[in-house]
Amino acid sequence: MKAAYINPFVDAVIRLFQTMMTQTVTIGQPVLNTKARPHHDVCGVIDVSGDVHGRVVVSMPEPLATRLASEMLGDPIAQLDSDCIDAVGEIANMIAGNAKTDFPGGASAISVPQVVIGRENVPYPDATPIISIPCETDKGPLQIDVALKKDG
Repeated sequence: MKAAYINPFVDAVIRLFQTMMTQTVTIGQPVLNTKARPHHDVCGVIDVSGDVHGRVVVSMPEPLATRLASEMLGDPIAQLDSDCIDAVGEIANMIAGNAKTDFPGGASAISVPQVVIGRENVPYPDATPIISIPCETDKGPLQIDVALKKDG
C-alpha cells in the first residue's frame, strides 16, 4: 500500500488527539503485520470501499478504551459497557473518516463502525497487505491496522 493511503491515518490520529483528547500521541514506525490480527483486544472496525477497498482496525487494550471513552463522554467509564463500546466505534469512525478525506482521488466510502472484542475475532481481507501503525498515548498504546488494496 502506498504512503498516500497510510499517511492520512497518521495525520488523522494526530488531529484526533490534538483536538478531542487531553493527552498526547506518539506515532511509531508503520510496519507490515504478518500475523493478520490486531495487536489489542478492543477493536473498532471500519470497512472501506471505492477506489481502495479493505478494512481499517483501530485496536486498544480495555484500560485505554475506558479512559478514552471517559474523556470523550465527560463521565467516568469504569468498564467495557455500551457507552465505552460506542466511544470506541466513534474513535474508529473519526480516524477512518478523516483519513479518507485525504486519499488520492477521493472516491472512497467507509462503513458504519463495528466494535469487536477479542483480537482473534477480527478477520482481515484475503491477499491484502496489512500495515500496522503503532501509537503510544499518555494512557497506553493503540494501533491502527490498514488493510487496503487499490482497485485495478
